[in-house]
Amino acid sequence: MKLKETLPSFVLAVLWSYDPEKIDLVAHKKLIISQVLNYGSKEATDWLFKTYSKDEITQVASLIPLGQWDEKSLALWSLYLGIKPAARSERILSGK
Repeated sequence: MKLKETLPSFVLAVLWSYDPEKIDLVAHKKLIISQVLNYGSKEATDWLFKTYSKDEITQVASLIPLGQWDEKSLALWSLYLGIKPAARSERILSGK
């Protein structure tokens, strides 16, 4: 299946710096989830929750370093998903 059939334009919009022909839904799951949660439209986030399970999204979101979150996006998704991303130094000290 071609990528353009798999990823809609409103998702590709948040992946603008990546080659759309090389993005794979499974291999690049972390990238897709983090970009859509941070920068995606309502349409893109609706697609995300239809494409991946809430557990998958929560797991990936909890691993996104604090410095890679948009402040407003983090506020929303930390409430909705119940996550608390650790700062990089906290992750290093905890061994995660």
